[in-house]
Amino acid sequence: MRTVGRTFTIQKAGGLAALYLAAAYLLAIPFFLVVVDYLSVTDPAAKVALLVANHGSIQVMHLITYVFFGLALGGLVLALHERLKSVAPTLMQAATLVGLLWAFVLVASGLIFNAGMGAVATLYPSNPGQAVAMWQAIEPVSEGLSGVDGEILGGLWVLLVSIAALREGGLVKPVGWLGLAVGFVGILSVIPPLRDAALVFGMMQIGWFLWLGIALLRTTERPEQPLVLAAVPA
Repeated sequence: MRTVGRTFTIQKAGGLAALYLAAAYLLAIPFFLVVVDYLSVTDPAAKVALLVANHGSIQVMHLITYVFFGLALGGLVLALHERLKSVAPTLMQAATLVGLLWAFVLVASGLIFNAGMGAVATLYPSNPGQAVAMWQAIEPVSEGLSGVDGEILGGLWVLLVSIAALREGGLVKPVGWLGLAVGFVGILSVIPPLRDAALVFGMMQIGWFLWLGIALLRTTERPEQPLVLAAVPA
């Protein structure tokens, strides 16, 4: 009974984490594409001027969408490992390793971005040229960790989890099938001509996180029986 209750609690926590991840995506996409429009700025000097002018809001958004996102992702990775390890133990070992690595690099990316942006914002008023040069050295490191060149870690984790979820006794099947599509899109975004697929990966993952979160929150606790996930209507 104690083990069942612990597993039940982990599933609920994982469900809340998944919903947070979906909400973080929904906040990030309009903020970075519309409100600040950082991604469309290519000139280094203009980019640094934009960072300095919006330092506070960008810092908060990177905490929400990278640092806290990575921490919540780590919680979801562990919850799914607990849920699926009995149906696909070897597969879930690999998935959990990839998922935790993805969570780690996202947290690192957010922390590097915010620390670097703070240093650049401090230097900019007295030496704009040096501030621009500093940011040109910092930004590629943060972007490399965040998956700007392709969502290999995120895509592989979703793919492995989804394969395990489709095993007998895993998650509800539609979540698994959607996850397969999301994972493949993420992996394809590593190919240079298909790099824009990373945006599609993010959009599709919103739906996957929402569906997964609801499924985990509907986990039912049954004494002396394995935990099951209530089906979520398609």
